[in-house]
Amino acid sequence: MRALASLLAVTAVVLSLPAQTASPPKVLTPELLTDLSRVGELALSPDGQHLLFTVRTTLLAENRSVAKIWHLPLAVQGAAAAEVAAGSSPVWLPGSAAYAFVTKDGIKSQPLLDGPVVEVPVAGGVENLLWAPNGEHFSYTQAVKVDKLVTELYSDLPQANARAYDDLMVRHWDRWQDGTYSHLFVRPYTGGGPARDLLAGERVDTPMPPFGGVEQIAWSPDGKELCYTARRVADPEASTDSSLWAVSVNGGEHRCLTEGMPGYDQDPVYSPDGRWIAFASMQRAGFEADKLRLMLHDRKRGTNHELLPDFDASVHDVRWTADSQRLYFTVETEGTTQVFTATLAERKAVAVTQGRQALSGLQVAPDGKAIYALHTTMERPAEVVRIEAATGAITALTDVNGKAYEGLALPQIDSEWFDTTDGKQVQAWIVKPPGFDPARKYPFVLYCQGGPQAMIGQGFSFRWNFHLMAAKGYVVAAVNRRGLPGFGQQWNDAISRDWGGQAMRDLLSVCDAMQARPYVDKARSAAVGASFGGYTVYWLMGNGGDRFAGMISHCGVFNLESMYGATEELWFVNWDLGGPYWASDEVAALYRRFSPHRYVQNWRTPLLVITGEKDFRVPYDQSLQAFTAAQVQGVPSRLLAFPEEGHWVLQPQNGVLWQREFFAWLERWCGERAAK
Repeated sequence: MRALASLLAVTAVVLSLPAQTASPPKVLTPELLTDLSRVGELALSPDGQHLLFTVRTTLLAENRSVAKIWHLPLAVQGAAAAEVAAGSSPVWLPGSAAYAFVTKDGIKSQPLLDGPVVEVPVAGGVENLLWAPNGEHFSYTQAVKVDKLVTELYSDLPQANARAYDDLMVRHWDRWQDGTYSHLFVRPYTGGGPARDLLAGERVDTPMPPFGGVEQIAWSPDGKELCYTARRVADPEASTDSSLWAVSVNGGEHRCLTEGMPGYDQDPVYSPDGRWIAFASMQRAGFEADKLRLMLHDRKRGTNHELLPDFDASVHDVRWTADSQRLYFTVETEGTTQVFTATLAERKAVAVTQGRQALSGLQVAPDGKAIYALHTTMERPAEVVRIEAATGAITALTDVNGKAYEGLALPQIDSEWFDTTDGKQVQAWIVKPPGFDPARKYPFVLYCQGGPQAMIGQGFSFRWNFHLMAAKGYVVAAVNRRGLPGFGQQWNDAISRDWGGQAMRDLLSVCDAMQARPYVDKARSAAVGASFGGYTVYWLMGNGGDRFAGMISHCGVFNLESMYGATEELWFVNWDLGGPYWASDEVAALYRRFSPHRYVQNWRTPLLVITGEKDFRVPYDQSLQAFTAAQVQGVPSRLLAFPEEGHWVLQPQNGVLWQREFFAWLERWCGERAAK
């Protein structure tokens, strides 16, 4: 095993983290976690002199959150940001010092200083607001009813309550198909006129739910065309074939720009000179975690080519410089997310930043000398920073959560590499409690990542929060096991059709190494995880020996065969498991070998099962089956079900309840009382 020293001193960010206090230390709690503000939605003015961003705060007593828009003057060194409006999704109006944003009633525009405020009511709500570069139109998306429900066919049965479907896409993530689709609208800003539904009558969504946002839609520099991401296929439940489509602001023909490209094509970005559209594309059909290639669409020739064919990483958050010759983008690499750059001439990805951090939301200054971004670490949520393009030096521009962090004792976070059973090495984040004392013994948590292909990076989760786990006194190992991005596509691909194989051995290798350390109390070890991480917990229940004293599985896969028949996007299980369990003897054998339900006879460890009843990706019956298996065998177990939540717990009070139950279970089996 080779250990890397803590990277805290390496990062160039000056975040002014407060010094740790002595007795008694102030530490993160579920309530303080919920009170932290969430910074996002950066919008740089066309002249590069002003930056808008949103700050969302939680009103726990009211079980909701509110968003405010803040303004940061960039021309005045050291200037502080200030709240300027209530709303979200800020965008700048071209050629002016005014901006627009979304309110509960529609759209409002207002100047930075004095001037008229314009309100544009929009019935039905506004999402994904964009402004045409020529200022003549704006676009937005809205849910539109296209299909009739079965109850609407029988007017004489007003109390009837039923659903009827003729194809497989009957529900998605957390909602049943209700006949509505997210359509793209264009409306004149000057001269009046009605909004135009560019997808009128179509059973098509843009952006693509549930994760797609405004990055999947773009205006051409002349304001005459929009390019958007959509999936027009006959079998959306079994296909990842999304495409880029271009359409005139006046409607008419929708031209496919990525014909013959069968994977995800998404996130178009026009070059300022109008020649190119940069976009991200996955090559392999049916695989949601393929490498996102940086592609260029030549608008003159109508052709597509890959800019960085030899770059073994996915690109995100692509932005052009004003001269249309250089691009900046973010890349997941070894548990961090960094800014990279490439030029049309050199076609080589070059790292701009380094350090223990995650950077996102890039905004490139007009002169190309600076990049504004959101900076996140495991111990602190996002704040706004400035990145020097030439050197990668990072300077903090906001400290929205500074007051909450005053006197807060912080965890110690290190990147370490561990030997694996097949002669490779696996990276893990080792998070130690505030005031860590190597002479003490601490309870241990093995965190099992979901996805299954989603890197454990320097994010700040408001649910699976490593800072909070450490503040509760646990040493945490968060392992970037086989099957996660950021370590090359081959490492990422290794999980497919091997769910219970090398990825599980990677986790156990780290677990065994950590339990051998003198500061870890082996008898007070737990494994926790959600989704595929929840699957991992069930797998380790039956195949992890006696390593653990407590387990927590959130929305985990328990029975692979019943999962196939109940989940909604079949392309996922078709790729990762080889197809339906009846496809062949070989596939059937994989289902039998890797399904946790076939090992329940080995279950002995106390188990907390958490589920959302609106989870349609990993339907809640998976959790019920696991809870039943534990209860029937007399295994100490508890079921925590949220009737109004899906795959994630999103409501604020539910979130606090989740944290309290989570840590109560850990304390019961791994806490101080368990040590006696």
